[in-house]
Amino acid sequence: MDMQAEEPRIRTASESSRTSRQVSRRKSLIGIVLALLGLAALGWLAWYLTHQSAGKGGPGAGRGGPPATTVGVAMVERANIPVELEALGTVSAAATATVRPQVSGVLKQVLFEEGQVVKAGQLLATIDPRPFEIALMQATGQRQRDEAQLQNARLVLERYRTLLSQDSIARQDVDTQAALVKQLEGTVMTDRAAEGTARLNLNYSRVTAPIAGRVGLRTVDVGNVVSTGDTNGIAVITQVTPIDVQFAIPQERIPELQARIREGAALQVIALDQSRQNVLATGQFLALDNQVDTQTGTVRAKARFSNEKLSLFPSQFVNVRLLLRTIQDALVVPVSALRHGNNGDYVYVLNPAERTVALRTVKRGQGSVDRIEILSGVSAGEQVITEGADRLKDGARVTLPGDRPGMQDAGKRQGGRTGAAAAANATGTQPAASGERAARKGQGQGRRTEASQQ
Repeated sequence: MDMQAEEPRIRTASESSRTSRQVSRRKSLIGIVLALLGLAALGWLAWYLTHQSAGKGGPGAGRGGPPATTVGVAMVERANIPVELEALGTVSAAATATVRPQVSGVLKQVLFEEGQVVKAGQLLATIDPRPFEIALMQATGQRQRDEAQLQNARLVLERYRTLLSQDSIARQDVDTQAALVKQLEGTVMTDRAAEGTARLNLNYSRVTAPIAGRVGLRTVDVGNVVSTGDTNGIAVITQVTPIDVQFAIPQERIPELQARIREGAALQVIALDQSRQNVLATGQFLALDNQVDTQTGTVRAKARFSNEKLSLFPSQFVNVRLLLRTIQDALVVPVSALRHGNNGDYVYVLNPAERTVALRTVKRGQGSVDRIEILSGVSAGEQVITEGADRLKDGARVTLPGDRPGMQDAGKRQGGRTGAAAAANATGTQPAASGERAARKGQGQGRRTEASQQ
């Protein structure tokens, strides 16, 4: 009897152990299933919240659409738009002259101030004139002596010709005297040239300005010996009124520019500072070079400015704006409103009543610094998006900076929260929690049964 009682007891313990392992395995499977269900529910919820209004937004999206984007708008207007060509230019003096002495000597006076504006022919410096005065006196005396000999030879020739007419002298003597007269005439001519050279050298001792302009820094002081071979000379004069600006024009814009030149148009050129905000001077287009630079694909051009206020300096870098023509009464929008896509240029047009935008393909024309011409696609008076367009799609809802927050956004947020809760219930997230509690409860009951059997 004891063996029979012991055998059912052993069988009962084995069955209890097997049951416990089955319960553990069942709980593990339930936990894995619940975890997978929870992850699936979270993934679907995230997809639902982010893609519930995919594609076109706006009115078609209803309360579940994305929040409205705050944007900036501008009006499509009619205005005159200038067709301009912008380039980087270099100011160059209309003329530059290095003042060098024409004769060698000691510099006696410097009669200019550094940076002074001088006129053509104005006296700048003097060289010691005494050597040149003496040379002039010598040349004059030599000329006077030879002229006296010439005069005497001519008188003798007249007497010889009178005697020859009376047949009182040989013709050979007359011819010899005539040759002497011609020789003395040549000598006198040489003396006059030497005298002119001496007088010219004396004048060269007075150094004058060859052109009008601004004098640079002085390169030599009084008391130094100067000569015609000095590289730096006495001073450098640059003509600054008028003054030129050289700049490069892209070769693809040359036909348009040449057409305007053939029409005889006076093309206005504006010189701006580096910030492109301040106008330095206003001038006229002057000339176009005759060949294209093969390295840059540009053609050099030159404009001339009166520079009355001396706002331009030689070798200064400026921004050049050449006005080719003006388009009258054109439809224009801000440059920031025009977008570029795979299908071409487009803009977002605002529907003021519904606060939505429509993507509209446009054809662009000429542009300026801040505005651009629209040839087709929009009408005057419409409003286009200028700020915040990167976050928009066709039909998207927008708000303007002055708009008050609407109740639609609040309803949308509430609807989103309700939808999230419903999605969680639909996926079984809450039942999963109840299943876990039931499993824990069953596990506790199993432990109590095993304890009672033991």
